[in-house]
Amino acid sequence: MKSKPTHLTCACGTLRLELRGAPIISAECHCKSCSDAAGRLETLPVPAAIRTIHGGTRYVLYRKDRVSLLAGTENLREFRLGPNASTRRVLASCCNTPVFLEFKGGHWLSLYGNLWKQDELPPLQLRTMTQTAPDRAGVPDDVPSGALATTGFYGRLLTAWIAMGFKAPDIAIKGAIDA
Repeated sequence: MKSKPTHLTCACGTLRLELRGAPIISAECHCKSCSDAAGRLETLPVPAAIRTIHGGTRYVLYRKDRVSLLAGTENLREFRLGPNASTRRVLASCCNTPVFLEFKGGHWLSLYGNLWKQDELPPLQLRTMTQTAPDRAGVPDDVPSGALATTGFYGRLLTAWIAMGFKAPDIAIKGAIDA
């Protein structure tokens, strides 16, 4: 049985996305890059906090070929931590809603958890990079985290890439945001 698509919007509703199929994984990242980016982006008038109460950034990862940007794409702006950063975060400039993180050459998008209504957000399955969390003792161990869990995470990414025929579609963004 085919699942029905998930429809998401930015906070003001201008940007509309459609997701098909199940996510690769639902995760919370505690790496320095995500923490630094969240701190800088939270200086903008964002509609909601980017970091969780544990200091991580919540993402739901989808294959790029299962994400459709339906409307409002002219408002998408990229943010990078530096000019040579291999990752970019993308926001909807109409309301500063964080939309996704994309790794250079990646075949997936890490969609920010704040795009979902709280009761519709896919359940957390994994925490990554918890060893770099500023308050490691404050990060619960209610879901897998650490090196072994990260191996499973990369296994899921590889499986998704194989299913996509080793393709990594480009997503063009017109402008940038300084934060």
